[in-house]
Amino acid sequence: MAFSADELRVLRRALAFALHPAPLPDEDVQDCLRLAGSVDEAVAEAGRLRAFLLADLARYRDALPGSLTGYLELLQDALAAGYDPLPEDLAALRALRGGPLAAALLERCQMTAERSVRARLAGRAVHAITPAPRSRLLALPGGRAAEPDKPKTPPAPARPVPPSERPAPKPSEVFPPRRPVPQPPQRAAG
Repeated sequence: MAFSADELRVLRRALAFALHPAPLPDEDVQDCLRLAGSVDEAVAEAGRLRAFLLADLARYRDALPGSLTGYLELLQDALAAGYDPLPEDLAALRALRGGPLAAALLERCQMTAERSVRARLAGRAVHAITPAPRSRLLALPGGRAAEPDKPKTPPAPARPVPPSERPAPKPSEVFPPRRPVPQPPQRAAG
């Protein structure tokens, strides 16, 4: 992700404020909110691009062996971006391992898959290249005040529904479907 000169200026001011809190003018708060919106938009676009690339990789994998070159290139790009290969990828590479590039990718994918499984078994969640969702920036301290916290009231306990207010059961719930009775085989005269 690249920032423009103006975005870097806003980011620098926000970081300076984080280190030395002071009241922020409304203009600075608006700049920070615009920057947060731009970052959110970039993260969403990255997610859409990732989904497209993974769907493209699946299409190329399904069209193998005719799409061999394109599939291997897409898989290399996906692995470079942190993609955890699926079992389908490993099976496709095993079928294609006659070529040197496919054999090298198979070895790389097996190591990546093994690391991923070990990490999951060790209790660490390994995520694909999907960015973690970011909470929305609502207010900055010293800037515009956030809405005052409303006192939390416990939810009212659910009252039992009297039988007169319960919905009528469906016929399929009362009478189960009939199973066909097998007919004995008929003998041919002859």
